[in-house]
Amino acid sequence: MSIFDQLSGSGQPIAVAPVCSRKGCRASAAWELLWNNPKIHTPERRKTWLACDEHRDWLQEYLEQRGLWRATQAFGASAGENPETAEGQ
Repeated sequence: MSIFDQLSGSGQPIAVAPVCSRKGCRASAAWELLWNNPKIHTPERRKTWLACDEHRDWLQEYLEQRGLWRATQAFGASAGENPETAEGQ
């Protein structure tokens, strides 16, 4: 069990809904923002931030301004299912 697992009083894991990565936001995640830092990650590596509808644009702009953003897709979508992408730009 990792430090991120939560336990009920019976010692059984509790399902925790994924939330937005924006600091202080506890809204449910609706989007996955895929990114990497080309200075330290291989080109195929993708890190993920989750975003609610309200913070999607803010988080994507933050990553774009730093040259880190690679794609945005609906949360839980399979890779390659119509992501908005920076590849080839």
